[in-house]
Order: sequence, then C-alpha cells, then structure tokens
Amino acid sequence: MNKPLAGALFSLLLVGAAGAPAVAAPAAPAVAVTYAGTVALSNCSGSVVRAPASQPNDPALVLSNGHCLETGFPAAGEVVKDQPSTRSFSLLNASGSKVGTLRASKISYATMTDTDVSIYQLTKTYAQIQSQYGITALTLNDARPTQGSSIKVVSGYWKRTYSCNVDGFAYRLKEGVWTWKDSVRYTSSCNTIGGTSGSPVIDTTTGKVVAVNNTGNEDGGRCTDNNPCEVDESGNVTVRQGINYAQETYTIVPCIAPGNKIDLSRPGCVLPKP
Repeated sequence: MNKPLAGALFSLLLVGAAGAPAVAAPAAPAVAVTYAGTVALSNCSGSVVRAPASQPNDPALVLSNGHCLETGFPAAGEVVKDQPSTRSFSLLNASGSKVGTLRASKISYATMTDTDVSIYQLTKTYAQIQSQYGITALTLNDARPTQGSSIKVVSGYWKRTYSCNVDGFAYRLKEGVWTWKDSVRYTSSCNTIGGTSGSPVIDTTTGKVVAVNNTGNEDGGRCTDNNPCEVDESGNVTVRQGINYAQETYTIVPCIAPGNKIDLSRPGCVLPKP
C-alpha cells in the first residue's frame, strides 16, 4: 500500500466523406485540477466528496482509504459501518494552503475487501463548508474510468500532484491478505509514495473523482505487503515493480442514499456488507 506515515483523448476518429482520410477530433480541454477540496489526514490524504445527487444541506463526506482508518487496517472480510469518529481533517484551498479544520461525526463506511475505501461523515454540510471556507466538494463520477484517460492524483498530505494516464485495469489485485477487484493501474509517471494513500484520482477532462489512490509495488515482491500483484481471470500472476494503483469509486455512488446515508441495500450497490 502507499502506506500511511504513522510509522513510517482518447482520440475519437471522425470518418469523413467516402474516400476522405479520417480526421482526429480535437481533444477535450483539460479542466484545472487544484488542491481545493482535498484534505490532509494525520497519516494519509483524502478529499471532500459528493455524489451527483447530494444536496447542499447534506452532511459532507470525506473519502480516503480503508487502510487509513485511525483504528488500523480492517481485516480481510471486515466492513466498518456507522462507527463514531471525531477524526479531524485539514481542508486545503486551490493553492494547497490549509483554510480550516473539518471534523468527522462517524465513519460511514470502510473496508479493505474488494476495494480499499473509507468514507467519513462530517459535522458540517456542504453549504456550511462553502460559506465558511469557499470550498466546493469534488464530485464522484458515476461511470467506470476509461483506459488511456488523463488523470491526476492529488495528495493533500504532501501537497503534491502526480499526472499520468489510466494504463489499464487489474482483474484482481492481491496484496498480503487483501484482494481488490478491477483496480486502476497507472502509467509510470504516477509514482506515488507513502502518505498519498487516499488521494483522489481526478479525470482531467471532467474534473470528477474516478478512483482513490491506494498502493504500489515497491520492491518487486509477489503479492506481499507493499508489493501487490495482478491476478487475471485464469489465475495468472503479474508483478509490475514500481507501478501504482487505485480503487474505482463509481461503485460507491449507488450506495449513497438521500441525506448522504450509506445504504448497502440500495439497487446497484455492490460494496461488501458487514
């Protein structure tokens, strides 16, 4: 994992008239990706996020990794749901300066099974954060990321941004006792490090969050802690030393009910249940 530090355009081809050569459409302009809305945890990174249907007066949510929980790594198969928490988060503005401290009221959801996410509910609403700090939450995309798309990994802990592309997807990503499904694999320029865990992965065309950064193969080890391996549908194992990964977040969206409640019984919600 990009372990906590506690202890350590797609070119769309347009076919012209018959006989005319194909002409590449102009690439969609990239949106400005800043630190606004990202947060620094005591040991990790994160971001204030909203679902497409979240409302201004809903309690705001913070997204990070399951392995960033203040209570330690969840066991394989473990799901944390609606657990009280008073954890604090340093809220950053566009330039990466701290503008305030946000506080959790609970851990709405966390797991390291199938995915590696933690979702905290805050004591403030989106409207209150906007009014007090001038910061708007990042929006979770409701669609799976696209291979080849341009992304940025924005670390609130380090105040550092990594730029690369979605290289592909790991059918299964295995690290120690944990296994994650359909993980995003970065191209090599997103060489994330410890403390970047929980960083939002932002699509530079839409400005939306498509994944949450969580791990990388540090030493070339095979399926061990800090050395995840890819396992395909046939069980074949591939080790990619120096390559880093993230967990898709579009699967979270169907689980967010009105009022920003995490409801695992909602249609389309496939997050692991307790």
